Amino acid sequence: MIWQRLLRSLLHPIAAIPLPEPAEASLAALIADLDQTARVRLGRSLMLRHVDSGSCNGCELELNALTGVLYDLERLGMHFTPSPRHADVLMVTGPLTRNLHEALLATYNATPNPKWVVAVGDCAVDGGVFRGSYAVMGGAGAAVPVDLVIRGCPPTPTQIIAGLASLMAAQT
Repeated sequence: MIWQRLLRSLLHPIAAIPLPEPAEASLAALIADLDQTARVRLGRSLMLRHVDSGSCNGCELELNALTGVLYDLERLGMHFTPSPRHADVLMVTGPLTRNLHEALLATYNATPNPKWVVAVGDCAVDGGVFRGSYAVMGGAGAAVPVDLVIRGCPPTPTQIIAGLASLMAAQT
């Protein structure tokens, strides 16, 4: 019986849906625009600080993809920094939970001016699928002022890059 199953899997492999290829030209243009506007606005590259306020980790996977080989924001000098004292942008993911409300406020207060807050994903905007739970206070806007909203569950890395580019373009 196991041999039949093995033979069947070898002869008829499982068909997987291929991932869509990102548009290389548009992605390169987005990244170049983001780098140029960040350097004009700040005089240097953009430092990002990720703040998880109680998410399911879907948006974190997309933020991690930004540092991978395909998107590779670090080649432009954009880094995720572990310290809010070095950050320019706070990337908030997940609904604002009661347990992490104080941590988000402390991170926001530790970030120097000029600073921007980006709500990444539907949960960070208004609580998403967790809205109405006893443990959820809403989106990031319930604790700190939000400058940019990137909708999606989760948003793609290209949407995140486009959002950061629009944030920097609006600030110049």
